[in-house]
Amino acid sequence: MKTASRAGTVLLCCIVGSLICGLSPVRAQQGGNPAAHDTAKNPVPPFHASPPSGPLPPVLDPSRFPDGETRNIYALAARVEAILYQQPCYCGCDKEDGHKSLLDCYTGYHASGCSLCKKEAVFAATEYSKGKTAVQIREEIIAGKWKTVDLSAYGDKPQGR
Repeated sequence: MKTASRAGTVLLCCIVGSLICGLSPVRAQQGGNPAAHDTAKNPVPPFHASPPSGPLPPVLDPSRFPDGETRNIYALAARVEAILYQQPCYCGCDKEDGHKSLLDCYTGYHASGCSLCKKEAVFAATEYSKGKTAVQIREEIIAGKWKTVDLSAYGDKPQGR
């Protein structure tokens, strides 16, 4: 009987410990944003409030994609990884895939099939090339300015890496 009671106590401690350890780093990375955004409580999806302190996961190699638009936008994303790391993504990937920033969309295949992710990355890269900071770009993304991006030009010419 003592063994069953002890096992229950150990299990409860493990669950509580997992919850505490699991949530704290996420909140610290996101500058206080919840792990997966709840639009009723916080309309802004997760993002990292400051630049990365270490190496970032690389953007997926653009050569993996047969279509020019996706290949060019992934190449563009690779040039601004630290900026994308600090941006929210409004496609819902935080809820569906556990993404913590726009960069997460480009470390795998997700962005290849998501025009919203593509528009946000193009917008972020364009604004960064104009000298805007990650914080300024984030404010504009939150305001929805990425919605006006025309992706049609990105399939025509190589954007380089």
